[in-house]
Amino acid sequence: MKNRFVAKIRILSVGLCMTFLSACATTGSLDERDPWEGFNRGVYTFNESMDTVLFDPIAKVYDFITPDFLDSGVTNFFSNIAQVPVIANDILQFKFDQAVNDTVRLFLNSTVGLLGFLDVSSEAGLPSSKADFGQTLAHWGVDSGPYLVMPFFGPGTVRHAAGYAVDGALNPLVYIDNDLTKAGLMSLAFVDVKSDLLSAVDLLEEAALDKYEFTKNAYFEKRASKISGNEFTDYSE
Repeated sequence: MKNRFVAKIRILSVGLCMTFLSACATTGSLDERDPWEGFNRGVYTFNESMDTVLFDPIAKVYDFITPDFLDSGVTNFFSNIAQVPVIANDILQFKFDQAVNDTVRLFLNSTVGLLGFLDVSSEAGLPSSKADFGQTLAHWGVDSGPYLVMPFFGPGTVRHAAGYAVDGALNPLVYIDNDLTKAGLMSLAFVDVKSDLLSAVDLLEEAALDKYEFTKNAYFEKRASKISGNEFTDYSE
């Protein structure tokens, strides 16, 4: 039984590699934003396959066994930790009022909100700006660069990818000394995000003829809205 399972994994891996290489060999894109479309479609297919085979089933089990209040608390906990890079980006974008707001959020949620499990700050009228380093680079005039689909992380641009790296380095979770604890928390954060996205995945399956194009256009519209000035007032994410 174990040998058959291993064989299936190997076959799946070979299939994914062939799909990825085939997509990389496609002709150039007509979309100026997406000159690496062949490569990006390969990574997009890889991400979809990983979601189908591994991450979506895990997320569905997590969603099924986790009570709503606990699921919400876990999401709040990781969102509270993410306030640290948010505050740094507020400052780097010279949004000092927002930096004060988000610092107060972090303090209240970490204390009264039981390490962020309860989002008492939003109830008190202190929403987060969700600022990230990709926006900071845009604020400094750095061009977005080509569209880039990142393994596991999904749609972005070269600028956005750099932002992910910096924001990740600012996340307190990466500085936990115990590797097992760090890996467990980061895995839980990833599964929690995947669980929250399940309904969006179902909608995408129903709405899009070309899911790759739909995802790309939705990404650019969302980022343009945030970077153009609405990113500091849109607290719905």
